[in-house]
Amino acid sequence: MDNVTQPISNMTSLGNGSVEALKGNVEAIMASGRIWTSGCQAIGQAIAASAQAQFERNVSTWKAITGVKSVKEAMDLHTHLARTSVENVVTETGKLAQASMKLAEQTMVPITARITLAAEKFSPPTIQG
Repeated sequence: MDNVTQPISNMTSLGNGSVEALKGNVEAIMASGRIWTSGCQAIGQAIAASAQAQFERNVSTWKAITGVKSVKEAMDLHTHLARTSVENVVTETGKLAQASMKLAEQTMVPITARITLAAEKFSPPTIQG
């Protein structure tokens, strides 16, 4: 009778291990999804804040242009706005790229941990000689 029950017991243990592994994988994917969603929201808020600040700079400059006394003064204000806008775009693009890379790294942490665990669990034992 032991010849029959032992393979069934082995299959049951294997099935339980597979269910636990699958559950861990799903949990890792869900954790990555939460990290991704939260990070995208933060990046979106930063973009919106930057756009709002740029809009306010534009409005302020155009208001100042309406009160100028010479064409040169208007051109100087416009040139200053253009220069600061370009500088701002370069700065904000760098920040966005850095935040995106950090988010990608953080998103992969739970999945990488599961891959490492699976590699350790299923790798053949090393032979010490």
